[in-house]
Amino acid sequence: MSDHKGKRLKRQQSRRRRARYRIRSRIQGTAERPRLAVNKSLRFIYAQLIDDDKGHTLAQANSGEQDVRTKLEDASTGSAAAARLVGELMAERAKATGVEQVVFDRGGYIYHGKVKEVAEGARSQGLKF
Repeated sequence: MSDHKGKRLKRQQSRRRRARYRIRSRIQGTAERPRLAVNKSLRFIYAQLIDDDKGHTLAQANSGEQDVRTKLEDASTGSAAAARLVGELMAERAKATGVEQVVFDRGGYIYHGKVKEVAEGARSQGLKF
């Protein structure tokens, strides 16, 4: 195993540890105020509204959907512009399910770049954090 691979795995494990033990110990989604969870890969951005009491996903959006791809034109599905569109789409779907307020779960990622764009996109459509 090369040194690069070991560093990458350690970084992923650290992020998971931060997400699971630190963040989720403080964040709990309910039916009135579900958790807006963000996940990202190199290719796509994902967002979900989760009711932790029942263990249900109320709504979801990702940058691979046709709605987002048509609005992107020539930008990548993993870009900051795609992240903002996912946030806006998530807010629209949240309002359709009757949700006005959410708890933001950044999933162990730093609140910067794409994660921040998802949050700002959702806020721009009237979703309250």
